[in-house]
Amino acid sequence: MGGCFSKPKPVEVKVELSLLDKEKEVDGLSPNGKASPFADCRPNGALGHGSEEDSTPLPLYHKPRDYVEASVCHVKDLENGQMREVDLGSGRALLIKEHGEFSAMAHKCPHYGAPLVKGVLSKGHVRCPWHGACFHIATGDIEDFPGLDSLPTFQVRVEKDKVIIRANKQALQSQKRSKPMARCSAVINSNSGFSHVVIIGAGPAGLVCAETLRQEGFTDRIVLCTMDRHPPYDRPKLSKSLDNTAEQLRLRSTEFLQDHDIELLTEKEVVAVDVKTRSVTFEDGVRMEYRKLFIATGSKPKPMNYKGKEVKNVFHLRTPEDANSIARLASNKNAVIVGTSFVGMEVAAALTDKAHSVSVIGIETVPFKKALGEKVGKAIMKLFEANRVKFYMLNEVSEMVGHHGQLKEVVLKSGKVLRADVCVIGAGSVPATDFLRQSSVHVDSKGFITVNKMMQTNCDGVFAGGDVVMFPFLPRNNKRVNIPHWQMAHVHGRVAALGMMDRATEIKTVPYFWSAMFGKTIRYAGYGDGFDDVIIQGDLDELRFVAFYTRGEEVVAVASMNYDPIVSRVAEVLGSGKTIKKRDVEMLARLGKTGDISWLIDKGAQ
Repeated sequence: MGGCFSKPKPVEVKVELSLLDKEKEVDGLSPNGKASPFADCRPNGALGHGSEEDSTPLPLYHKPRDYVEASVCHVKDLENGQMREVDLGSGRALLIKEHGEFSAMAHKCPHYGAPLVKGVLSKGHVRCPWHGACFHIATGDIEDFPGLDSLPTFQVRVEKDKVIIRANKQALQSQKRSKPMARCSAVINSNSGFSHVVIIGAGPAGLVCAETLRQEGFTDRIVLCTMDRHPPYDRPKLSKSLDNTAEQLRLRSTEFLQDHDIELLTEKEVVAVDVKTRSVTFEDGVRMEYRKLFIATGSKPKPMNYKGKEVKNVFHLRTPEDANSIARLASNKNAVIVGTSFVGMEVAAALTDKAHSVSVIGIETVPFKKALGEKVGKAIMKLFEANRVKFYMLNEVSEMVGHHGQLKEVVLKSGKVLRADVCVIGAGSVPATDFLRQSSVHVDSKGFITVNKMMQTNCDGVFAGGDVVMFPFLPRNNKRVNIPHWQMAHVHGRVAALGMMDRATEIKTVPYFWSAMFGKTIRYAGYGDGFDDVIIQGDLDELRFVAFYTRGEEVVAVASMNYDPIVSRVAEVLGSGKTIKKRDVEMLARLGKTGDISWLIDKGAQ
């Protein structure tokens, strides 16, 4: 199953239970209707499962008034492979029919709230139309990322040709649930210099690693450390909406982490790793020993060579405070963006309704040329120009000029001088791995950590994931690649956690990313590095198109605007191990069948 870590056993939906029997059946079950994953756990003191009594108590629902039951449609209203969003009075649910059987679960993706009815149903799971997350239709468990939470599922029965759903009211309202997690059984001293697992970096890779360990029954100490001052937050939103606070962006609260015995150390920078003594050293001189180490430090801004680096009001967007300061300083002022990365362009778009002027400096002929191709890049550039953004392409910064220390001008190497009150540098990044230089962990010439399929480095007990790694990528014959996507970092965290517990799992997910500008979203799936042709369907001028990226005779990636859920459909096909031939796409382009995904549905079913 494409993009899924494991294939859950089919769950039989029982429809002939009395109300009392149903309430009894819930006893001992998790909210998704499955038996507790800790039921067969063994006690340990090593990296393994915890015992049943160590598991987090699961919420049990016994009171009939906590439930709502409704007849939602006739049994023949849905064909196999169809989904429908239905109203139960106290909330809405997603009704699904596959292989002649009905199932029901929450109707919104817990990541950003996408309507799953517009997603892709295939082989027992639903893929989100916006960002590609997958959920098993019988259990609601998240099977592919992005996102941290799973979906609640609801009981379905058929009576007199009527489909009836019975759902917990609270679950209908929340539309999400967390997987059950074990608790730490060890006696913890927060001042102790030892942790069974140390995780460096609290981004998606680090957070998912910690949560996966607990979900899989790990009962020893986990320490999650970060240079940031905040608990884990949704970094991709920083450049899309500059006014959000850390509280609004948070992925997990401090209380959530505490409840699941994940110790968070903020403003804690690791400056050295010693694999011989299995220890890390923090900037304040404190040492901590580990049994397993996960490195997920992410990236840092690429160094730039220009004069005037001491001038203020020049930002690398790294934190919510940076974003808030940029928005405040740009209000009715002149903003300059250096670099046409996705982050840089998103910031430029976000500032157009705040700043007096927005200028973008880039070294290529058009934005996104390397990632999306020249034609798509030109179309997006026109969108920005229509929103008063001025471009200075094939250019670089020579000097930042200040007055009394405050930025006033940006001087380009061409000699052009731009008025500037605030400048944001989004000219790319490099891996944040300087602290590993004196360690035995292998780092390549560009600073990337090389790992195997299980995200393990060359050093025993040391794993790495996220933006900092080069990892074997199956669609490219296990060639090591770097894919710095938010979604891929989630996958790395899970695979690394399973590797720590000796449950080797290879990466089968399809890379998926998105970018939002001026209320329009680019969706992208696959790995298009080195593409040699782009086949465009639709209308680029109207920004309603699908772009297929090919290498040789195969499609390796797809991007779209305003053609959901075609990117998720392509991700489903590629994730299933199938190939999409260039000739098929070219034929549809000639026939003018833009957005027709029936051929992909057939291909996915092969």
